[in-house]
Amino acid sequence: MPHNDRTPLAHRIQTPIFSALLFITISLFSAFSHAAEEKPAAADQQKASYAALADILQDDKARAQLITHLREAAGTAPAAKAPAENTAPQAEQLSLIDQLVDTTQQTASGFMKRVQQLKDTINSGPQHHFNAARFFPALGYFLLTVAVTFAFFHLIRRLIGPLYLRLGRWGNHARLKEAHWYKLPASIIGAFAVDLGILLLTVAAGNLFTQYFNGGSPLIARLQALFLSAFAVIEFFKAVLRLIFAPGFSYLRPFPLADVTARYWNTRLAWVSGLIGYALMVGVPVVATQINYTTAAVVNFVVMLALTVYASWLILHNRRTIHHEFNLLAERSMAFFSVILRALGHVWHLLAVSYFVVLFFLSQFDFAGSLRFMMAATIKSLVIIGIGALISGLLSRWINRRITLPDDVNRRYPLLQKRINSYIPAGLKIIRVLVVLSVTLSLLDAWQIFHLNKWFMTETGGKVISGLGHMLFILCFAIVAWTLLASVIEHRLAQELSNGARPSARERTLLTLFRNVLAIVICTITIMIMLSQVGLNIAPLLAGAGALGLAVSFGAQTLVKDVITGIFIQFENGMNTGEYVTVMGISGTVERMTIRSIGLRDIYGVYHIVPYSSITTLSNYEREFGVYRASYNVSRNEDVDAANAVLRKAVEALQQDESIKPLLLGEPTYQGVVGLGDQFFTLRVLVRTKALEQWTVQYALDRLVKNHFAAAGIEMPRQAVQLYADEAASQLATVQTGFKP
Repeated sequence: MPHNDRTPLAHRIQTPIFSALLFITISLFSAFSHAAEEKPAAADQQKASYAALADILQDDKARAQLITHLREAAGTAPAAKAPAENTAPQAEQLSLIDQLVDTTQQTASGFMKRVQQLKDTINSGPQHHFNAARFFPALGYFLLTVAVTFAFFHLIRRLIGPLYLRLGRWGNHARLKEAHWYKLPASIIGAFAVDLGILLLTVAAGNLFTQYFNGGSPLIARLQALFLSAFAVIEFFKAVLRLIFAPGFSYLRPFPLADVTARYWNTRLAWVSGLIGYALMVGVPVVATQINYTTAAVVNFVVMLALTVYASWLILHNRRTIHHEFNLLAERSMAFFSVILRALGHVWHLLAVSYFVVLFFLSQFDFAGSLRFMMAATIKSLVIIGIGALISGLLSRWINRRITLPDDVNRRYPLLQKRINSYIPAGLKIIRVLVVLSVTLSLLDAWQIFHLNKWFMTETGGKVISGLGHMLFILCFAIVAWTLLASVIEHRLAQELSNGARPSARERTLLTLFRNVLAIVICTITIMIMLSQVGLNIAPLLAGAGALGLAVSFGAQTLVKDVITGIFIQFENGMNTGEYVTVMGISGTVERMTIRSIGLRDIYGVYHIVPYSSITTLSNYEREFGVYRASYNVSRNEDVDAANAVLRKAVEALQQDESIKPLLLGEPTYQGVVGLGDQFFTLRVLVRTKALEQWTVQYALDRLVKNHFAAAGIEMPRQAVQLYADEAASQLATVQTGFKP
């Protein structure tokens, strides 16, 4: 079919009337399946369907759209994607509001389904008749098991009491003596391990007891096993409470709580957890199996409602007290934990009430399973928070520490220690943030709010983890590369050559500029690569940066001129850091040179910044040598040859001075009389010195010349001033005053 015939068809297929296309296709398949039974009158319709289908299949875009809609109608996803230019537009993505509505509907539907399941379970559950002859003997064995188990448990705990005291005193002694930091946590964890050992021993003894004292009844054995399971779970939770509060052993308390406060909360939380645990895991199942599910559901509802109300009252009643305790604990904690504790002090009561409310609702759908879930989630949460707090605490301690390198390393690499002490704390802070994020996600996973393992297996989770890992690797590699290269440059700057000299000023300046350029290049490349890892396409960014740079170059011609002029000044070795120069009428020492300006410090301590483009004349006082041009005015009445001879003697005395002699280069040049005035003539001598030493030579030579002229009786010129005291008398008085121009 020609192209001009295919275009209208493709346009028609892209219209919303796609149902007609599906109807034609379905009719075609129906024709294949019932070809033998068709009437002659449908032959024309078949031919039309064949022709329409042929047109559709010949057009690539229309064929792709047909395949997409057929797969959507069949509820299957395409096995492979067509090329980008031939792929039809996919179905429109749901908006955020639609997704929220769907999620809400699914949650409500799931909740109603659970309610219906509970209702069906209560109505259709087995109905038992109370059998006193069977119930009371079983109750006797059950109560005997309870009594023996608790007696054995508390007896072992009382016998092990001295061990708790020894562990507590050992940890407290380590804390008072400021010994190794791990001793106090080790004593606390050791006490918790002993507590768990006692629990395991008690459960083992209870299982051994039930094997011989069950009356030979499977029912009694099942009830005893039910109690031992509940006992293991509940006492483990109480052991965690004892780990936190340590009511009888204050030395083993990880938090600075008062004894009264610790006993108060340990007692009440232990009773609440015990009543909830034994009611849900023992009492309600026994009622359900011995009587009926309806009675069990009523008992469960009444018990859990009463305990939830009591727990909520207990929490709200102590809300301000606990808030105050959190603030006190925050004041004694490190800054990182202080922020978390203060925030937790404001919302802890909401979290606690929500905990019991969630337990109440879950217990209505699953008597024993809800408690096991809550216990497991609680234990996981405590373990996750404990591990996260331990790691964060260690990181916070390491952040505040400073690394000290040996003196020889500091001499060779002056800024290495400073860089290490700036990079390592920053890296540890990043790791601490990742730890907090991991703890948060793990807590959500423990409560099945967010399925962390499933998210890791998804494409999004893989991309996030992979991108985050790549970004951290790139950042670490860039920091290490910059530290090594900068340290090599600084080692060269601080290095002494074989003759004891340091690198030249020009080499130091070029290395400093290269270090600055290297920092800019590494930062730019690192940022670009990290943006690419985030998923940002940096190709348009690079193209835009090039266009922006071109536009900036036109608009910032002065900046470009600064850079170019500075490059040529460096190529010509016009000046370097530490040299004394005069630029734009400003004389001072070059303290800093960048790619666009220099920084000068004059003799008054004022710091000047001069752009390179403003430099038209540069005077450098530190190239090869300096010259002091000494000019002295002598009275016209003096003999010229005698004055010259005295001047030579003064210069010779200067050459014999041991402190000045190393500063002189070559022999002085005597230029003789270089000027005549009304009252004086001028003698001049040129003295070549080392660079920047001409002023030292000037001070010494001027002193010697003054002393030699005075000793020889050679007078300096004096200025004559005529004063007329009275015009009529016209008396002339001449007052001689000393003058030195």
